[in-house]
Amino acid sequence: MQKKKAILVTGGGGFIGSHLCERLLADGNDVVCVDNFYTGSKNNIRHLLDSPNFELIRHDVTFPLYIEVDAIFNLACPASPVHYQNNPIHTTKTCVTGAINMLGIAKRLNIPILQASTSEVYGNPLEHPQTEEYWGNVNCIGIRSCYDEGKRCAETLFFDYQRQLDVAIKVVRIFNTYGPRMLPYDGRVVSNFIVQALQGKDITIYGDGSQTRSFCYVADLVEALIAMMDTPKDIIGPVNLGNPGEFTMLELAEMIIELTKSKSKMVFVDLPQDDPTQRKPDISKAKEILKWKPEVQLREGLSKTIKYFDSII
Repeated sequence: MQKKKAILVTGGGGFIGSHLCERLLADGNDVVCVDNFYTGSKNNIRHLLDSPNFELIRHDVTFPLYIEVDAIFNLACPASPVHYQNNPIHTTKTCVTGAINMLGIAKRLNIPILQASTSEVYGNPLEHPQTEEYWGNVNCIGIRSCYDEGKRCAETLFFDYQRQLDVAIKVVRIFNTYGPRMLPYDGRVVSNFIVQALQGKDITIYGDGSQTRSFCYVADLVEALIAMMDTPKDIIGPVNLGNPGEFTMLELAEMIIELTKSKSKMVFVDLPQDDPTQRKPDISKAKEILKWKPEVQLREGLSKTIKYFDSII
């Protein structure tokens, strides 16, 4: 951020949100962290609680919030299939009603608001890599739809608030992100593989392991989020944020087994419904607009993440 501000981070107790709160505080800002701790954790932000510039509010964004701030990062929503499918109705409410409530604050205060959207808006893509112009291939009634369509509707709301009410919006689409403070049992592939490897259990590969993902280290992502918020008002997005390095699930599993020195074996199970077979961002816009590209390579980031998981399990 350019100068000291009071900044609201919804979902600030979560994996990405806690790293963002930490970074914003380091820049000298006042940070208000809002989280209902459905998937977030106080342990993620415990080291921030003594800071005079940090405030924690336990709150669910599906209910109105009355607050005075200078900018909003809207990250609130469970992001792993295990959690967002556990209560799909509330997931959709968080995406949609949460967006309405946060946009209402931004409109009232005439402040910028950034929406953390997702690569899941592209569904199981028929275009590869995915550009921001691609409309997606999404099942609107599947078991993942609460999240996929919830985030798509949130984007709709953001753009309509911008067009109709001139709210200063920023929309980013976040691709697979990993790093310390991920939940160990959240069903995401990086955390799954690392935990299984550290515990010497079989590593579960869905399908034949040929499906691909692109993995962005959390510190890189946080830099991009801040850079996006600092863009002029006419830069609204959407902008893809992720690491374009593409790896198969087999390659990821093999690297994690090597780094953990595990004796785990790979076992293969059926692919879940609507699980995308390819995921790779085109980050040309992020490079051009934000002057940003990820710096942390997968091996380096995994080593840091493995060290974190080794300390908590």
